[in-house]
Amino acid sequence: MLETSARLFRLLSLLQSKPHWPGAELAQRLNVSTRTVRNDIECLRRLGYPVDARHGSAGGYRLSAGANMPPLLFDDDEAVATTIALATVGTSQMAGMGESAQRALAKLEQVIPSHVRAKVAALRTATQVPVPSTRGADPAIVDAETLTAVAMAIQEHEWLRFDYVRFSANGSAEEPASRRVEPYRLVSWRGRWYLVAFDLERDDWRTFRLDRMQPRARTFRPFPPRELPADASTLVLRGVAGAGWRVHARIVVHAPAKEVLSRIDPTVGVVEVLDEHTSALATGADGYETIAVYIGMLGLDFTVKDPPELVAHIDLLAGRYRAAVEAATR
Repeated sequence: MLETSARLFRLLSLLQSKPHWPGAELAQRLNVSTRTVRNDIECLRRLGYPVDARHGSAGGYRLSAGANMPPLLFDDDEAVATTIALATVGTSQMAGMGESAQRALAKLEQVIPSHVRAKVAALRTATQVPVPSTRGADPAIVDAETLTAVAMAIQEHEWLRFDYVRFSANGSAEEPASRRVEPYRLVSWRGRWYLVAFDLERDDWRTFRLDRMQPRARTFRPFPPRELPADASTLVLRGVAGAGWRVHARIVVHAPAKEVLSRIDPTVGVVEVLDEHTSALATGADGYETIAVYIGMLGLDFTVKDPPELVAHIDLLAGRYRAAVEAATR
């Protein structure tokens, strides 16, 4: 009886995983005969699951929508992925979705196995989600094992060892390099996952993309936690803002930092408070022409003293604008 019940749960899980299953494929997955599959399908129907059957060469089975939602079955990775997705929605600014996501998350955490619940709890505790970006998502695939391994290392305050792939300026992947870090926080941003950690070899704070990381065996080496130099999300956004820029500039904006931040995407640059009425914007781009146009679109007064190439380009643009206005008013 126990073997039959386990097989029925496995069959139900398979039916929920895709819209159509040939009977022979189900039999192969379950290591039983097609006759046993037919009998198990009848058992599911008696339990109230609406399973449709189609005969012929293209025949098979599918779980159709019923009047009541049947219990959903998840494997470990699916439970982790679903829980983290709900937690991310719950901490975002999606109108009307946060409270519903939190209720669904509470229900799910009550029924998932204890070993999965521990992984989920570690992920929830270790993860930060910054304010939404005005730019579209740029997702990168990260497997659940990597996420949970990093989260557990953060929770247990253990050294983390992993192989990390960097990319050169021309976009080619370099050979993986071994890294040894003290992990502190995970940050989910625009479809990507980042680790904020203290790099023990470089004796400095670093951020790492999880899709470029391959964790090694657990170290079981504890470390005393350090104080982060800034909020984890801020560290990640600073790294994202500077990645790939060919030219950089620091612009004094004659407006409070809060007002400047309200007008830019966090990945465009880092805003520094100078005083109550003045701030500095550290930004960059592929060329000074782009920076000159962008800061003009801020709609705020600003001062640029360097680099000289940016000053020269802004002066050139200013002359063109003055000439255009003078021509229009003659």
